[in-house]
Amino acid sequence: MRIIFLGTPGYSVTVLSSLFEAGHELLAVVTRADKPAGRGRSVESPPTAVWAREHGVPVLQPTSLRPPEVAAEFAALKPDVMVVASYGRILPPDILAVPVKGCLNVHPSLLPKYRGSSPVAEALLQGDTVTGVTIMLLDEGMDTGPIVAQAEYPVLDDDTSESLMVRMFERGAELLARTLPAWDSGELTGKPQDDSLATHSRRLEKSDGELDFTRPGKQLSDQVRALHPWPGAFTRWNGKTLKVLKAVPMSLNTADHENAEDVSAGTVVALNSGEAASLGVATSNGILGIVEVQLEGRKASDGNAFLRGHADFLGARLPS
Repeated sequence: MRIIFLGTPGYSVTVLSSLFEAGHELLAVVTRADKPAGRGRSVESPPTAVWAREHGVPVLQPTSLRPPEVAAEFAALKPDVMVVASYGRILPPDILAVPVKGCLNVHPSLLPKYRGSSPVAEALLQGDTVTGVTIMLLDEGMDTGPIVAQAEYPVLDDDTSESLMVRMFERGAELLARTLPAWDSGELTGKPQDDSLATHSRRLEKSDGELDFTRPGKQLSDQVRALHPWPGAFTRWNGKTLKVLKAVPMSLNTADHENAEDVSAGTVVALNSGEAASLGVATSNGILGIVEVQLEGRKASDGNAFLRGHADFLGARLPS
């Protein structure tokens, strides 16, 4: 098929490269503009643009899709279909109308569950043990178009948003590869979503990472996983930001404390030897075992190393 691809981050490259390997004709890769990155603030291209240039595929980086000349440029390429994989913009009607066989989107959730911008993080925040990938036909709404194909996959116990996102787009690339031939031939059609079952995810903000220890330990552990790598889970100690990079939920009997059940939420406690973490924070239900942390201005360290350098951390009340 003649395809225009729209996508930006590294995990989108998995979908892009699978289209190339399947022998489809990539007419152009549409992605976001280059931008400064890193400490040196040198200008870097999105991963999809880097891949496209390495493989001789034209790159388009419009600042907006709304000008009529952008739709005209797309139409001049005469695509059969457009494939979208985490592009980061809603496609306006004149862009949606360009390909004769529509715009197919790879969405990392089991629609209509978790429409919106953060479906993978939302699945982890909700403690889901199963998620999936949907190939959908885009319309003018936010993830409201007909479902073309769908597949379920398990959420692993140690998944973060980063690892789960990578795996979902790997599975999405496989599902798309199986879907395109039947879509091209007309054997496959879209099925309307049941809007009454729809749930939504929102764009995450920095403040979403703050840990509230009056919540249960399991929910806080899910929060740590869901917000890695961005915006990251954190609390405050001695007026400094303390990032919690990895944590596990534990029961109260893991605490090395005579009256663990009486410890106030937010109190840092030592854990019995042999546990997955050497220290934890009391919550409203159980303990959040701290596996890896990073104090503001310092390097990341495991719990043991952190305690060696900050013995006064034990018994602290967070946030402080």
